[in-house]
Amino acid sequence: MKPARLLGVVALLVLAGCSQGAPAASAPSVSAPASTSAAAPSVSPPAKFAGGNVRIALVRQLSSGDYFEQWLAGAQAEAKALNVRLDVSSGDGNNDKQALNLEQAVTAKSDAIIVDHGFAQTLQPAVKKAVAAKIPLVAFDVDPGSPQAVALTQDDHQIAEQALGALKAGTGGSGEVLYVYVAGFAPLDRRNETWEQFKKDNPGIKQVARIGVVNSSTASAVADQAKAALQANPGIKAIFAPYDEFAKGAALAVKELGLADRIKIYGADVSTADIGVMTEPGSPWVATSATDPANVGRVAVRAAVLLVAGEDVDHALSVPPSLITQQGLRDAGITSVEQLTRAFPALTTPDVARVPWAAS
Repeated sequence: MKPARLLGVVALLVLAGCSQGAPAASAPSVSAPASTSAAAPSVSPPAKFAGGNVRIALVRQLSSGDYFEQWLAGAQAEAKALNVRLDVSSGDGNNDKQALNLEQAVTAKSDAIIVDHGFAQTLQPAVKKAVAAKIPLVAFDVDPGSPQAVALTQDDHQIAEQALGALKAGTGGSGEVLYVYVAGFAPLDRRNETWEQFKKDNPGIKQVARIGVVNSSTASAVADQAKAALQANPGIKAIFAPYDEFAKGAALAVKELGLADRIKIYGADVSTADIGVMTEPGSPWVATSATDPANVGRVAVRAAVLLVAGEDVDHALSVPPSLITQQGLRDAGITSVEQLTRAFPALTTPDVARVPWAAS
């Protein structure tokens, strides 16, 4: 990476690691992206992987939305690279349907199961059946309720801390805030814990309204709710929207009401479409804390593969986030997640659930 390019992109992570308005940490060093030529693995794969017959069931709660689409793309790419079959199902937001899909994966005797989001109350009975059947299971962003399962998460408390640190800096620590939240989703609940503590620690920040919905058209539904809330509370100066579909909906509402010059949005998660929204002229979405969703999907598949192989896997895996700013994206000319991860290899985490026989 050329020095001039480095100076442009360092601003992206200058606030990474900040917690609730604490002084910004130094930007992490930026190393060269990994070589695109694959190095030969030093370990041969177990015999069971030789014929491409290992079957991993991916049981999803949601499939719509940029985050979920990129997460799936990463999982599929990793499954292909590791020569395993990925059987994908989605509850499409219906928790009972997702639980049924999980039970079907157990009945089908999948070699491993990955559960992607969901409600613990409806999923844990089926998780217990998988554990009883000795089927390795990785649960992403949902509490599996079993110490035998691997719980994979983003560091959701840090995601909220980073976004709220930027919100505090942007508001000067005071002002009315609109909050977007739906209870019952494990990552949102963890981010909400940080929000509740943040309000206690920063009494100048006032939550004047809370909105939120999760469905097959979350962004447009949130946009409608946000417009009503903003019209009812003209003093709002910031929106905390800790999920990218929330942030996109809030951004649409703010722009339609012509309020982008005085209301700023602080979000979570990132996708290529999100980057487009953040960097478009007049966008109120100024910061987001995120992991690379495709990378998280890859980690989930690697963890499942290791379990099938009988390898030791930590039963609590976490992927750390980074704070990405609108100004940093614009200064660096970044328009896609692919460009973002090339500029910041820290957004990829090859050492989390590394598969020793995989090319690197």
